[in-house]
Amino acid sequence: QVQLVESGGGLVQPGGSLRLSCAASGIIFSAYVMNWYRQAPGKQRELVASITASGTTTYADSVKGRFTISRDNAKNTVYLQMNNLKPEDTAVYYCNAMIRVLATRSDFWGQGTQVTVSS
Repeated sequence: QVQLVESGGGLVQPGGSLRLSCAASGIIFSAYVMNWYRQAPGKQRELVASITASGTTTYADSVKGRFTISRDNAKNTVYLQMNNLKPEDTAVYYCNAMIRVLATRSDFWGQGTQVTVSS
């Protein structure tokens, strides 16, 4: 059974930092692309950051220079370091594990963790 368990969310003031973690089980973690998505109230879910199996990272323009995604394959864990947080970063953050085998894409999701940026 695949499980993705996020942690590290909370309430932080503007300009503050948080580090999200996502621990995976039930998958060959090192083979998966790991993504962080977020969904704010009334908005669509958006891709925030991605890290491939080989460690290549990509970011949404809105978080470039502030967020850093990383992975520890020995711990089956992906992280999202979020610095200089802004109120517009407030959302539920979701961990996603994605793999493509030939023409088939498989996705697994965590339950989400709330991040609130407010003074």
